[in-house]
Amino acid sequence: MLSYWTSLTLSSVTLCSQGNELPRLLLETILRMKPTDEEEQKLRLYTGDCSQLGLAEQVMKALIDIPFAFKRIRALLFMSSLQEDASSLRESFLQLEAACGELKHRLFLKLLEAVLKTGNRLNDGTFRGGANAFKLDTLLKLSDVRGADGKTTLLHFVVQEIIRSEGVREARLAMESGRSPPFPGTSDDNCNESLQEDGNYYSNLGLKIVSGLSNELDNVKRVAALDADALSTSVANLRHELLKAKEFLNSDMAALKENSGFHRSLESFIEHAENETNFLLKEDKRLRLLVKRTIRYFHGNDEKDDGFRLFVIVRDVLVMLEKACKEVGASQKKATNKSQSNGNCNNPSSHSNPQEQQFPAVLDPHFDSSDSKTDR
Repeated sequence: MLSYWTSLTLSSVTLCSQGNELPRLLLETILRMKPTDEEEQKLRLYTGDCSQLGLAEQVMKALIDIPFAFKRIRALLFMSSLQEDASSLRESFLQLEAACGELKHRLFLKLLEAVLKTGNRLNDGTFRGGANAFKLDTLLKLSDVRGADGKTTLLHFVVQEIIRSEGVREARLAMESGRSPPFPGTSDDNCNESLQEDGNYYSNLGLKIVSGLSNELDNVKRVAALDADALSTSVANLRHELLKAKEFLNSDMAALKENSGFHRSLESFIEHAENETNFLLKEDKRLRLLVKRTIRYFHGNDEKDDGFRLFVIVRDVLVMLEKACKEVGASQKKATNKSQSNGNCNNPSSHSNPQEQQFPAVLDPHFDSSDSKTDR
């Protein structure tokens, strides 16, 4: 402990004259130790043996003799923390921009389209039927709408509809791109026949794709944990610290006419900090506009600015979707095992899916959510 305070005393004097960098934690500790006016006056008047003072008092005694010591230390703290704080903000901004792009992922838009079609069929003949859009909050209610068995939810039904077309789409793309066909020996000539004959296989293939949507929207989940106002406040705080350091350099330090290492370091740093904070301010403004445009894309012009709530909603939906996919997969496996035990495994797709029976009002032979024009 003694050696720590001794080195702190020496380092404090050195840094205030030479501008040497010290750890951020150490600089913060020194600032918290700043004496009151009364305490400072007592230290200045003390003429005895400094070794008789407490260790903290010895440090303060050394510092108060240096002109603007605590302003120097605050400037040094800004110098030592800017790179770390700016890097963190840059990373958050990159995640935010990526998240806005991920929300237009083909598969996510396909999910929204399937929900819209299903909702319109359920509300056919009512004032809610024929809708051409809905707010994403509605997705959170999909698990509340249950089928005839009281267990199967509307989200299960929507997942079931999507995975069929996704499985077929993936199989077609595989053959068109020359990748391995879904089944050994499957050729283009009998592809369409195969797609119809083994719907169970393609449902499993599609289920794997839909289950992976959460990974595709990884930045959305990251941004959901951020605070929009906190990001802007952090940028503003960096700018504020820069202005204080700049004022200190141009007023107090200029009056001293000091040609020290600290003065030169601060002067050089401020030029760098000016460029960095200007960039962060522009990025903050640009990305706020991007978020607003993204919100309008999904909710229209009447939606108020509510931070990153859109990303929070989608994150929660992804949790629900992942759970629903696992349950649909378990249901499909159970149905397949039951079919095989009954000796009807030649054409598992010929049997009515149990989940279809839960929502007869939305069954439609023309239902197909694969016609989305948006791709990624």
